[in-house]
Amino acid sequence: MSGLAALTIFHVILSLIAIIAGVALARGLISGQRSDRWTQIFMVTTAITVLTGFVFPYHGFTPGIGVGIVCVLVFIPTALARYRFQMAGLWRPVFIVGALALFYFNCLVFVVQSFQKIPPLNALAPTGGEPIVGIVQAVVFIAFLVVGFFSIRRFRPMMAGF
Repeated sequence: MSGLAALTIFHVILSLIAIIAGVALARGLISGQRSDRWTQIFMVTTAITVLTGFVFPYHGFTPGIGVGIVCVLVFIPTALARYRFQMAGLWRPVFIVGALALFYFNCLVFVVQSFQKIPPLNALAPTGGEPIVGIVQAVVFIAFLVVGFFSIRRFRPMMAGF
């Protein structure tokens, strides 16, 4: 197996773990339950996924590079909000919005890659520019807005005695 193939497998596995951990994190946020273990798994796997994404060979600026840069810029205040400022005061919504934004970007890449790599989905959208891809992305975005709304209203770890 080539180094690039091994990197790709490592990157994909980490991405999938980040998405699974993101589901658990989002479930906790929306239900008002804090889960430090899932949060840590999500943050670590997301950070490594983003960083390994920059190692792949590329020729010029791509949407993937753009998403990676945005994720780095979102990750920093999100990590500070959680680990330095313990989600106190204004840092609570910074953490919630940042964590959900990072999770959203993981899912967005998952959707795009699924349409590129999974044959039945690729048959529906061979170029990736077909309306179905945009519709799925819009549904995912709306779902994240709903989760974000309820998370901001319900997740209050400091008030719950955590």
